[in-house]
Amino acid sequence: MAQIDLRNPPNEFPDIVGTKSENPILASFRPFIPARAQLRELTPLPLIIGTLLGMVFGASSLYLVLKVGLTVSASIPVAVISITIFRLLSKFGLRDSTVLENNIVQTAGSAGESIAFGLGVTMPAIMILGFDLEITRVMLVATLGGLIGILMMIPLRRALIVQQHGYLKYPEGTACAEVLKAAASAESRDAAHAGDAVARAAADEAVSGGKIIIGGFAIGFIYYGLQQIFKIMKEVPEKIFTKPFRGASISLENNPALLGVGYIIGPRISSLMMAGGVLSYLVLIPAIKFFGSAGTLPLPPETAHSIADMSVEQIQKGYILYIGAGAVAAAGIISLFRSIPLIWHGLKGGLADLRRSGAVRENLPRTDQDLSMKWVLGGIIALLIVMMIAPQLNLRFNLLGAILIVAFGFLFVLVSSRLTGEVGSSSCPTSGMMIATLLLTCLIFLAIGWTAPPYFVTALSIGGIVCIASSNGGTISQDLKTGFLVGSTPKSQQIAILIGTLASCIILGPILMKLNQSGTVYVPVAGNADFAFPPGFHADPADYLKDSNGQPKRDRLSGAQSGADPNEYFVYYKTNTDNGPAGRYLVNNIGVPVYLADPGINGVYDKRPDGSSVQKFTAPKATLVSYIIKGILGGQLPWGLVLLGVFIAVVLELSGVSALAFAVGVYLPISTSAPVYAGGMVRWLVDRYTRRKHARAQLTEDQLVAEGDKSNGVLLSSGYIAGGTLAGVLFAFLAIPMKDRLEAFEGWATAHNPFFEGPHADLLALIPFIALCFLLYLVGRDLLLAPPPGKKIKT
Repeated sequence: MAQIDLRNPPNEFPDIVGTKSENPILASFRPFIPARAQLRELTPLPLIIGTLLGMVFGASSLYLVLKVGLTVSASIPVAVISITIFRLLSKFGLRDSTVLENNIVQTAGSAGESIAFGLGVTMPAIMILGFDLEITRVMLVATLGGLIGILMMIPLRRALIVQQHGYLKYPEGTACAEVLKAAASAESRDAAHAGDAVARAAADEAVSGGKIIIGGFAIGFIYYGLQQIFKIMKEVPEKIFTKPFRGASISLENNPALLGVGYIIGPRISSLMMAGGVLSYLVLIPAIKFFGSAGTLPLPPETAHSIADMSVEQIQKGYILYIGAGAVAAAGIISLFRSIPLIWHGLKGGLADLRRSGAVRENLPRTDQDLSMKWVLGGIIALLIVMMIAPQLNLRFNLLGAILIVAFGFLFVLVSSRLTGEVGSSSCPTSGMMIATLLLTCLIFLAIGWTAPPYFVTALSIGGIVCIASSNGGTISQDLKTGFLVGSTPKSQQIAILIGTLASCIILGPILMKLNQSGTVYVPVAGNADFAFPPGFHADPADYLKDSNGQPKRDRLSGAQSGADPNEYFVYYKTNTDNGPAGRYLVNNIGVPVYLADPGINGVYDKRPDGSSVQKFTAPKATLVSYIIKGILGGQLPWGLVLLGVFIAVVLELSGVSALAFAVGVYLPISTSAPVYAGGMVRWLVDRYTRRKHARAQLTEDQLVAEGDKSNGVLLSSGYIAGGTLAGVLFAFLAIPMKDRLEAFEGWATAHNPFFEGPHADLLALIPFIALCFLLYLVGRDLLLAPPPGKKIKT
């Protein structure tokens, strides 16, 4: 239930919506800053800082979604950092920010995370399918999806945020409002008539929380940056078993960001992910090795190696990925079907609320002013025109197709906002809605005969737009709830998130391209045992990729290998695994394959021909999307393996276990799940202490969870995530121009650093990671940083 400020009379509700409401909670509600108060809000500096923080957290979220297929909310970390920055500036004689300005910062800063999620789960699938990911397509899809999500939420705000106050909780938005109110400046407290002593203590605590996030950011950035650049420790310590347990292995990625993710998502979800990894690496791969080692020929879908000759990584790429993808797809569809009653309830309730909200009224108070509906309708018409004429979407003046995108966008923005209000962002089935959109789109394409490869990209673009729209709709709903509670001007928030969204769309596309390019390996076909093209094989020119003019596309080597071969080649996409891996090939003038362009996202080869290492991204949800496309439109899937994964998910659901987190663990390398699990175990230890600490208070389970969510460990974890992921993004940008220098560092570490190479490197490399875990535990229990007096902040 929402908190009611009893210090103010309840008869000022007309200041909010200008009419009497049947909602008794809303009738007695007062925002922190009254509608009649005039405070600085949409000013340049907060807008710039929020936009820049949105870019930073958008980049880190994109890196994270490519690594593990999930993101964490950025609103509270951005709010705390904003409070800290302005409080520090005030100590140098500058003006401290108001609570409304800090709300503008978190509103603009939250856009990057939602855009990154939608891009990261859809656009990489284009590369996985072997097509070129054009920067214009990425930016167009991101912009269209982001704008649809914002424009659709403007008319829904009164219905969902205002009229349903007290019934739709919007937990992350409410928690963020508590952070902002606790750290309100003296000017804001005067406007709100708050008690100075209590508010001052709470503000000191908020600044302390900002210092923890910044400290965690510095630790994560330095730790992962030193590891990636100077190779101060082995990145993935591992243990590969031999007889009698051949094929089994355990490993752990030395990554502070993944540790922070595990702490935030908690012990249950992280344990389920780890259980999926255990099934893959300690059950399925050893079983494949045991039963398949007797054969001497490759077992499809593998075409080049027998199982006896395959490494753990090759078995994982050749077989387990398909099993994991089947499990993830089945678990996502099951989750969506289980959510259908909730989605239907949300759709009916949202439309009913929208009808009841009535026409827009004139002379509205400041706290109920939205952007004009003229902007909304004009924006939607403009988006329809862009979708029909943009060649990247391949709709060819198809008004029906453009209207379907807008209709899907409105539907899923409404559903996403409603579900986010009821169960929170983390439990909203955004991925399920995206899968449903993609399935429906592919079935429509199949029915009308749009099954040629170019339509793969069209289907993905439509799915990407709707996914970004629904994700951004949920995010702006949380922001508007925060603004509603603190007494902001909705129009100012809507302008702020529009600017933040456009800025993130500009930067995230190039970052996605650069992350892929930094890990792309051009693998020579000639003399490579992985390829079995028969003598005299020539690719069919009809299968060459075409440029915008319909001519066969030509390309050359790029990135770190650009100097190895200056020649231009035709681009040929191979859809099956006959004679060699499917993928994007560069072929010479007579059609003979010369190079396989193995992408950085979901690629197989982690070393270039010269032996230098590259960073790969698994992109689990984007891979799932590519499998849906190939399965429905292309018919190119090893269905036996996929169905094994499907029924693994079914078994779990029949056993009463939510299968989605487990299925993601089956798909991901165990080295990725292990640090997430470690973070979850640290959270479990901290939560145990919290339960003992509050044993006499007889708190409910929800209250105990809230106590864990507001610990300093969550703040430090947020810093770990932001610092570690940003270091990874910067390293990807430096990997190509600094290739020679980085190889020199790696060569020195190989020869002289026992933490990186040597008989005990796998054990020694765990020491720094254990130190990170121990620090997180100490901070989570407030053993290093004693909490200041006053009320704890809800985070």
